[in-house]
Amino acid sequence: MTQDQTNEKDEGKQSFVGRLRVRLHTVSAAFGQTFGLGPGATLSALIFTTLVLLAAVFGFFYFAPPTTIIITSGDAGSLFQRNAEKYAKILARKGITLKILPSAGSFENLERLADPKFKVDVGFVQSGVAKGQNIDRLMSLGSVSYEPLYLFYRASKPFALLSDFTGKKLAVGEKGTGTNVLALALLALNDIKPGGPTTLLEIDDEEAEKLLAQDKIDGVFMMGDSAASRTMRDLMRTPGITAFHFKQADAYARRTRYLNKLVLLEGSVNFGKNIPDHDIYLLSPTVELVARENLHPALSDVLLEAATEVHGRAGRFQRQGEFPAPLEHEYRISPDALRYYKSGKTFFYRYLPFRIASFLNRFLVVFVPLILVLIPGLKLLPILYRWRIRLRILRWYRALLELEGDMSRERTPEKHKELIGRLDHIEQSVNQLKVPASFADQFYFLRSHISLVRSRLLGDTSA
Repeated sequence: MTQDQTNEKDEGKQSFVGRLRVRLHTVSAAFGQTFGLGPGATLSALIFTTLVLLAAVFGFFYFAPPTTIIITSGDAGSLFQRNAEKYAKILARKGITLKILPSAGSFENLERLADPKFKVDVGFVQSGVAKGQNIDRLMSLGSVSYEPLYLFYRASKPFALLSDFTGKKLAVGEKGTGTNVLALALLALNDIKPGGPTTLLEIDDEEAEKLLAQDKIDGVFMMGDSAASRTMRDLMRTPGITAFHFKQADAYARRTRYLNKLVLLEGSVNFGKNIPDHDIYLLSPTVELVARENLHPALSDVLLEAATEVHGRAGRFQRQGEFPAPLEHEYRISPDALRYYKSGKTFFYRYLPFRIASFLNRFLVVFVPLILVLIPGLKLLPILYRWRIRLRILRWYRALLELEGDMSRERTPEKHKELIGRLDHIEQSVNQLKVPASFADQFYFLRSHISLVRSRLLGDTSA
């Protein structure tokens, strides 16, 4: 770069800085004239206003709802996984991406949600699996469905009680599944525990189905969090394999508060073949949509809207509109979810596309309160400033009154000299005052009064 080019660059920088200073001076002067402030107060007001506006802009973008949600679902082919895929299609219509993380089932979903290091926002968790987990920072968006527990078994005659399986071989679901947690809990109520005469196998559903079909085990527990719906339908239709009838379902539900009694009605699986050929009582927890407590309120609304579309229809075990519902079990219900259940979506989200509604909602939340605070603050600032200037002027009036009072007393030459010195100090201090034009009359009145007092003081001397 040549010397001329360097000089041109420096001149350009200086020119830009100069123009910027002129514009700032123009803005400062206009602001000062509008509010009646001096240069220092004007600069302070401008800095304050700028900082507040920058904070508002930061808050506007910081509190924007994310466009990606991460959900922990279930095993491939499971009801949890299929429901998550339905959610993803619904959210995609709103411009939101739902990232699906497959899992072993409810228990693993809860472990992920409870682990602050694991990146996930929401997940399907059946009630009854929270024991021993830290759920203080989790909340429920509500129950979204029933999840019945099936016990398929092979026997020459129907078993009446769970205790009839003592000494048998049972597949109780893979670790990390809600099936495993609930099956072991129910068996424990019948004194069937690991290490006893009953063999309890913690294996996946596909392997358990094969072993049952080969008559190598006596029964298998299955739920929709981990088992594929096809697997359970096939077992229901397989000759020689029966779904266990929980004849004590009412007592189990009374004993365990998160369980519900469901009835699989005769013929509801296949009317033509009358499968099942009798009503079967089942036990079922509800599946909850569990989220971390920092879930954005706007995302809570769209998730519940998706849940309503997916789970709101009538089904084998539920009535139309029964789910989602704010049924509280181990987790507290989210305040945003409660608001949604009571009054639905907020006004903007009800009538506008998600992104536009989010923009307007954040504008109201961030800028409207800011304006309501900033405008009175800016109105108050000139009042405080004028009060401060007035106090500075009144301070020297007070000093002048005290001096004039001392003048009326008997004076010696030394006292007279002292009074002149005090008056000189007052005059010098007043001359150094910087006041806005709106206080010019009071300022000049003060100076004229100082001159008047000086005339009296000097007149007394000449007299």
